Amino acid sequence: MKRTNTFAVQPLSDDGEQLLRDLLDASAALWNEINYQRLMRYNDEDGFEGDVWDADTGALEGKYKGVLGASTAQQVIRKNSEAWCGFFDTKNKYHDESNTSVTEHPKPPGFRGNEDDGRQLKTVIRNTSYTVEWGERSRLEILVGSELKDRYDHTGRLRLEIAGDPNWPDYEKQGRLDLWYDETDSTFRASQPVTITDARDTPLADETAALDIGANNLVACTTTTGEQYLYEGRELFQRFRETTREIARLQSKLEDGRYSSERIRRLYRKRTRRRDHAQEALCRDLLERLYADGVDAVYIGGLTDVLETHWSVETNAKTHNFWAFKQFTDRLACTAEEYGISVEVRSEAWTSQECPQCGSTDRTTRHKDTLTCPCSFEGHADLTASETFLRRHQNSGSFDWRMRREASRQRHTEKAVRPMARPVSSEIGDFRDAENAQRFRARFEWDDHEWSESPRSHRPKEQRTDPSTVHRNGNVASGES
Repeated sequence: MKRTNTFAVQPLSDDGEQLLRDLLDASAALWNEINYQRLMRYNDEDGFEGDVWDADTGALEGKYKGVLGASTAQQVIRKNSEAWCGFFDTKNKYHDESNTSVTEHPKPPGFRGNEDDGRQLKTVIRNTSYTVEWGERSRLEILVGSELKDRYDHTGRLRLEIAGDPNWPDYEKQGRLDLWYDETDSTFRASQPVTITDARDTPLADETAALDIGANNLVACTTTTGEQYLYEGRELFQRFRETTREIARLQSKLEDGRYSSERIRRLYRKRTRRRDHAQEALCRDLLERLYADGVDAVYIGGLTDVLETHWSVETNAKTHNFWAFKQFTDRLACTAEEYGISVEVRSEAWTSQECPQCGSTDRTTRHKDTLTCPCSFEGHADLTASETFLRRHQNSGSFDWRMRREASRQRHTEKAVRPMARPVSSEIGDFRDAENAQRFRARFEWDDHEWSESPRSHRPKEQRTDPSTVHRNGNVASGES
């Protein structure tokens, strides 16, 4: 499996920090020069003949290898080439009428700042040109060019202290290292791709879960064991909108010809990092619960049919800009791989309008989080949608929840390899039986660090466990203290 360690690094001295800044600045300058040559050829400017791949990369490598080292100069040029390949690939998708994944014309790779206003301090280092040691005093050592060594009277590789612990300290091999200066936090950071083999065992049971993805409620989940989980996103979206409004306000005050500022870029980064942190925490929290429930397959609703039917500016903003549906599904699938859980995207068209009692889609009414039907059904709209979505994609149309739950319990009894932390809940009936259904419905709210269960969670009455051994086989307590 491919994973990434991201961590902060600290130079050991003032000279070491300045050396590192010069290294990152030279990398940005090399990127800008190669990007300029390619952009001029792309735009057919006078004096630049051929296509973007005719840029003189060899001369630029020779110009910068004394500062960066030959391997790092090569990697910067290679990464710029990858960016242009990605641009052309996206452009082809945009012009392909049968492909609806790209709706806006892509832009060529941009520059990393400039000399007058300051460059974006960033570089990339080949996997053989750096070493990482984890321990009580973790450290990163990177290769630097001979010119920098002479300038700062430095010998050997540049050593940097690593702050914090890695998510994946044990790995088979490492990939190309990204190293940059985070202006938001005034911190040097590194990103290390690694290949690992450490994955959990496949879930003990073969239960299934279906997820309804939204924005007001980010995830509504129903499992074949009867548990339901709801992750609310209104407060997250409100903060997203507040940051977006502030960005728009600052943009309106820019001088003519300017489109951004350091403050605006900082707000964009803050907004993105906040969302990514919430996504990662949600995926981890949900999959821990599904793994404990014995779920080995998860269905996610594809949005194509839904957006074509119910498209609106706000829906599009919430789904794509705020929650970034494609990024979330990729993150969920990547995290699920660690748990041995498969993820499959399937159509969920009309599941949010279908009544689970009578099957009607044109008589139901949704108001905020409530779905009602003239047949007397009333329930949570998103949780109901996830139930309908799950039932639709089961092998049998007349799926019996009680038989599935009992079969699961028997498997757990026969294959008691490890304890399953299954939430305690009462017997669940067929989920068309609204009166008898006693599902475990957990609601989670985001507190900027983790997803915490809301006091509004619905928990069925639980039978208290009797610790006495009187009515069981085995030793009986004597009653003496």
